[in-house]
Amino acid sequence: MTLPKILISACLLGRPVRYNGSAKPVLHPALSAWHKAGQLVIICPEVAAGFSTPRPPAEITQGHSGPDVLASTARVQDTTGADVTDQFITGAKIALALAQEHDCKFAILTDASPSCGSTHIYDGTFQGQKHPGTGVTTALLRTHGVQVFAETEIDGLVAFLSKVLPKN
Repeated sequence: MTLPKILISACLLGRPVRYNGSAKPVLHPALSAWHKAGQLVIICPEVAAGFSTPRPPAEITQGHSGPDVLASTARVQDTTGADVTDQFITGAKIALALAQEHDCKFAILTDASPSCGSTHIYDGTFQGQKHPGTGVTTALLRTHGVQVFAETEIDGLVAFLSKVLPKN
């Protein structure tokens, strides 16, 4: 059995693609091993959709989540008031296409992001408040069978893979 490919947020590998031009690097031995083995498929859905770096922060409208955006019952807005929903959906579709192209069954994405959040996201008030929910990319990936993990859940992915992959 070949090692699985894992879709990963570019900022988690140190690329300065976040809204404020920063990275959010995660140092974890499994990430290093997977990177060296060529298992990581790197993307920033927002940059892939054409957003600049830096860019105004964006949040999914109050109390909603990624599945609501995909169902057209919620929008994504940035701090200037611009509706950036279509770009977030485009980024999600690009990420899904990349995951499918590389047969990624797993993803490690940046939590709290309106694209990549998998356990929580900001609440749409731009007051720094979070609520349980998922970003647009995470929602789309999950509807297509990709298991999404937050950067704080890498040990959970390691444990899962150790159960399903044959031992050498």
